[in-house]
Amino acid sequence: MNLTEVKDVLSRYSIIPSRKLGQNFLVDGNVARWIAEQLDLKADDVVVEVGPGTGALTESYFESVKQVILIEFDARLADYLTRRFEDVENVTVHHADGARWDVRQLFPLGEIKLLGNLPYSAGGAIMRNFLQKPSPVSCAVLMLQKEFIDRILAKERTKDYGVLTLRVQSEWVPKALKTVPPEAFHPRPAIDSTVMRLDRRKEDEFEVFDQRFFDELIRKGFAQRRKQVRKAMPEQPDWAEVAQKIDIIETARAEELSLEQWLEASRIYDPNPLKAIPQKDDEIFDVVDEDDQVIGQDTRAAVHAKELKHRAVHVLVFNKKKELFLQKRSRLKDVHPGAWDSSAAGHLDAGEDYESCVVRELKEELAIEDAKIQFVVKLPPTADNGWEFIGLYLARYDGAVRYPCAEVEAGAWFPLEIIREWISKRPEDFAGGFLECFAQFEREMANRDS
Repeated sequence: MNLTEVKDVLSRYSIIPSRKLGQNFLVDGNVARWIAEQLDLKADDVVVEVGPGTGALTESYFESVKQVILIEFDARLADYLTRRFEDVENVTVHHADGARWDVRQLFPLGEIKLLGNLPYSAGGAIMRNFLQKPSPVSCAVLMLQKEFIDRILAKERTKDYGVLTLRVQSEWVPKALKTVPPEAFHPRPAIDSTVMRLDRRKEDEFEVFDQRFFDELIRKGFAQRRKQVRKAMPEQPDWAEVAQKIDIIETARAEELSLEQWLEASRIYDPNPLKAIPQKDDEIFDVVDEDDQVIGQDTRAAVHAKELKHRAVHVLVFNKKKELFLQKRSRLKDVHPGAWDSSAAGHLDAGEDYESCVVRELKEELAIEDAKIQFVVKLPPTADNGWEFIGLYLARYDGAVRYPCAEVEAGAWFPLEIIREWISKRPEDFAGGFLECFAQFEREMANRDS
């Protein structure tokens, strides 16, 4: 869309661009097409565009992809876009705040590509909403004010380097693609904009780390960035020991630690006793017969290798909104690495009963104690669940959830309707044991309701 076309849309809908909302509309068609091209779009892609405005970007790509989801904050523009694309089957318009829109509904669609000429006033909040772990986004091309992008791209020992830099770069590889001058917009902003591409980091690029603890540590470190970082670090282990391990001088300030050094420091300071233990191959399990009666013991490794019948529990944890917490298994797990799974799950140790195992797994995997638990049903062993008798339990919890990074990569609360749709469209995203447990849970609830 050019300047005349954009002005015509604004005039027809009585829209005066709002500085408060950061409404600077792209009016250079060549720039719009170039920005969309940076996503390397394919015919089966799903694209979410935040802040489409008059549709200048949308016009350049919507016909070439499988599905387009537009999220527009301005009700008048959302109405215009709805009318503009009402006969286009692959375009859906949402009148919503991109910083608050429920990203969870995207998970059933698979990997998403994110696009946006983001408003300067809300760009950071929109990025957090869509890119914070866990995220369905695989890559993004975003345009924001140059100064903000400079902070994301910053290197250590520079004034722009800080919490924002580390938050983004710990999960994404950012790259500045193009500086767009004010004359490409209406009305013209007072500053330049930068187009940036973000690609999700490869799984094995860094050792696993607790994202939440990492974030807490860097916020403390940069709270007083001109002071020595040692003053903000936990008491144990001693900073001198940590500084030696990460190869930094003891008097260093926060801005002098590289991303890799901050990540290593967070792994060292992480207090979780299971932070580096995805599983123990020498754990001893009870081996059972077809009636779930103990007939012997063997190691975890041997039980799985020989496909012996043994015992496990799965716990579905719900909050007061009736949302179910799902965990994304660590890539270090020996079974179903990276798959979505029950809130907590684990094997019974030799001599342990089902309910004791539930209490232990809730504490170890989610830091949940004293939760009210309820038995649902026992599932028989099958090839799909790894030959486990599974005790399925429910729990209610509304507090903060913390998990060891070696076992759990990420987690989130999901409404049941989203989980059902997700399983229907992408069962491959889930661990087999969870699929079996969730299906049984649904059957049990239906029977109780009837």
